[in-house]
Amino acid sequence: MTEQKNYKRTLVACYLGFVTQAITANFAPLLFLTFRNSYDITLEKLAMIPLVFFFTQMIVDLAATRYADRIGYRRCVVASQVLAAAGLVMLAALPDIFSSSFAGILVAVVFYATGSGLIEVLISPIVEACPFENKEGMMSLLHSFYCWGSMGVILGSTLFFTVFGVENWKILAVIWALIPLFNSFNFINCPIEHLNGESENMAAGRLLKTPVFWLMILLMVCAGASELAMAQWASAFTESALGVSKIVGDLAGPCMFAVFMGTSRALYGKFSGKLDLVKIMLACGIMCVVCYLMASLSTLPVVALAGCALCGMAVSIMWPGTISISVQNCPAGGTAMFAFLAMAGDTGAMIAPAMVGTISEMAGGNLKAGLLAATIFPVILAAGLTVLMKMKKTD
Repeated sequence: MTEQKNYKRTLVACYLGFVTQAITANFAPLLFLTFRNSYDITLEKLAMIPLVFFFTQMIVDLAATRYADRIGYRRCVVASQVLAAAGLVMLAALPDIFSSSFAGILVAVVFYATGSGLIEVLISPIVEACPFENKEGMMSLLHSFYCWGSMGVILGSTLFFTVFGVENWKILAVIWALIPLFNSFNFINCPIEHLNGESENMAAGRLLKTPVFWLMILLMVCAGASELAMAQWASAFTESALGVSKIVGDLAGPCMFAVFMGTSRALYGKFSGKLDLVKIMLACGIMCVVCYLMASLSTLPVVALAGCALCGMAVSIMWPGTISISVQNCPAGGTAMFAFLAMAGDTGAMIAPAMVGTISEMAGGNLKAGLLAATIFPVILAAGLTVLMKMKKTD
């Protein structure tokens, strides 16, 4: 008798995969000001950290469109966890080994960003291939674990820094590395299915000739930019621009950002069957514009903090929502579609935080100026969704 496959184990591994991605994306930004003070790194150079992180992910996304199916989901996703763990350990070790501490940080970033990029490309299609009902809601719930992971790394790091001091951050980096190391064994043993048979998948060239897919690419670029411009700079913004302590800044800024984002994704996952995804995303885009303006223009710290935190709710559905819309419009897109979408999201996530850092440095270290410039991304996203709604009406 054939043993029935337990896809709940697959789901747990994928949840922890997004937690791993949250650790790799959010741990270093918590240390931006620590890096500046310890290694004398400017804000403009600090902006290179998310730039290198997301550029590396983008290269991995591009490679995955060609090689992920050939190598196999399981080998790639196990490698993602091992590389993430190795990169976090390197982050603790290399700044003191390299003659340039900043170069050491960037090498570590490249390693854990490679793991994160593989996670980004593979986790969604792995879950999509599982025989679950309500895939749209399941996708939103899945992506909520990135938010819970973000919240966990912020709260855990804040507690660690409070008890042991921020100067011991290298020990914490090694502790966080244990999560992907453990999860690599989960992926070795859980059932993994392929998204489609190769004959059913749309060729990458054909996919890129589909007009609506390019609109999806634009939406994903803006989704990544809208989310990460705020998420990557929230800690430094609340601490330096608003003049609060690191503990208050991390809890009121990036932590509350993650709480609102995760809660919104979980709620959408529960009620998605009753809601119009495109209309919800448009409302979120408009709300995101308001939040960016609150954070960048308000002279009242409490209003700016509220804008930063509520931005998490505004961006919550953008990334998973665009994936769901893409699946609906290009059901035979296969792994290539998920890889191209991930690459587009990483492009936005790479450009926006770097733009915020560069413009802020040009404005004399004023992070509000950088965040104000980043408002353009949710504006474009809302415009793109309006075009999509008009396209649907003409069909």
